[in-house]
Amino acid sequence: MREGFHDDLKRLSELLATMCDLAATAIRQATEALLNADLRVAEQVIAADADLDAHRARCEEDAYSLLALQAPVAGDLRQVLAVVYCAERIERMGDLAAHVADSARYAHPDHAVPAELNPTFLRMGELTAGMAEGVATQIRTGAGGSYRDLREADEAVDALHAELLSGMTGAGWGHGHGEAVAAALATRFYERFADQTVSVAKRLEFANTGDLPG
Repeated sequence: MREGFHDDLKRLSELLATMCDLAATAIRQATEALLNADLRVAEQVIAADADLDAHRARCEEDAYSLLALQAPVAGDLRQVLAVVYCAERIERMGDLAAHVADSARYAHPDHAVPAELNPTFLRMGELTAGMAEGVATQIRTGAGGSYRDLREADEAVDALHAELLSGMTGAGWGHGHGEAVAAALATRFYERFADQTVSVAKRLEFANTGDLPG
């Protein structure tokens, strides 16, 4: 019975890793839509968000079944509860990617953010997609130390977020209020995506070690 339980837990973990892959793809494609004013890609990201929602529902259903049927304790219990916690946050990452895509869709055929901000948004997209992929690797390999690496990436995203906000509120801003609001909202979505990713990595590390990283 315990062998079957651990097989089920492995399947749950793989489902969680797949959610991270989907979130990484979503934020990468959302960035493409944002920078290229690509309506087709934006709508693709928004439509694909339903897949992440379905994955989260399956994760929760399977995790609750394990809790009810197997009554896990100690480390096994941490692992199952981590799946429920992380699935919710990864689904939120997908929502945030969809918000970025929706910004592109709303502005179409115009660009949602001024062209001179493209390099910064591109970098934020690369960082956040890489963070989601890093969590997927952490889940599949059980490697430790991922939380520290992701914290560093999160700090880089925070710095870019602050840089963009400073530029939009400074005297050198050459665009209107509407452009500033759109860019501020978009950068906030990336910042929150990164925060959710770190939260997932932190909970996974606690599930694996029993120690909550600081």
